[in-house]
Amino acid sequence: MIVVTGATGNVGRALVTRLVADGRAVRALTRAPETAGLPDKAEVVGFRPDDPAPLFEGATKLFLYVQGAGGRLPELLDAARTAGVRHVVLLSSGIIREGADETHPIHVMHATAERQIRDSGLAWTFLRPNAFATNALQWAPQIRVGDTVRGVFAGMLTAPIHEDDIAAVAERALLDDGHEGTVHHLTGPAATTNTDQVAAIGRAVGRELTFVEVAPEEAAPLFPGTPPEFLQGLLKTFAATVGVPPEITTTVEEITGGPARTFGQWATDHAADFRP
Repeated sequence: MIVVTGATGNVGRALVTRLVADGRAVRALTRAPETAGLPDKAEVVGFRPDDPAPLFEGATKLFLYVQGAGGRLPELLDAARTAGVRHVVLLSSGIIREGADETHPIHVMHATAERQIRDSGLAWTFLRPNAFATNALQWAPQIRVGDTVRGVFAGMLTAPIHEDDIAAVAERALLDDGHEGTVHHLTGPAATTNTDQVAAIGRAVGRELTFVEVAPEEAAPLFPGTPPEFLQGLLKTFAATVGVPPEITTTVEEITGGPARTFGQWATDHAADFRP
């Protein structure tokens, strides 16, 4: 039995779908089982951070999404270990690297989780993806109603990774030997700017889209629901990528045997998300 937290998130959903298709027993944890829309063969269970022990009965492996731990990661790890879980695969962040700003909120969150997992006594594998292609979904409301996208830093360079490529690596880390005690750095296959990404989405939906740059100090309305301290950290991170070639790894292909998908492929896969 493999327990998947954050099962209705982008990566979690893709991982559950993959594991079920492979015939694996999956317990998908979510706060709203009745609306999860996960594959029928997955065991969909309501996440109960105040009573985690039953969540891990019969399980030996855990895919962990930090935000899916309900702010009670040590208790969750303790319950998992007690129940018989032996290996945890964490969806961490590429922000954790040598020379990184260790005060950045995203760094703090994931570095803390990594430390707690190391201290838990469980075998571990950390996945550290850089930019997610799904970040482009923030533009979907604008694209559904018009051909102009307002956003920050038109020239920021990233190598966005498809969420299913992350899930594919997670699947192999959970099912194959040799990933324990390993950190996998994950990226997409090529650098692309925000302007390039909007153009690729336009091609996917059959329209010509234009990116219009907005000053960082005017960016708050573009990130609804993002806490101010996180937004400032994000903007600082984004600014540092303008004109700077991003890290590009071949980890996806090395682990899965297939090349990482381009942003254009991601846009085609998600074209429906950008249509009215």
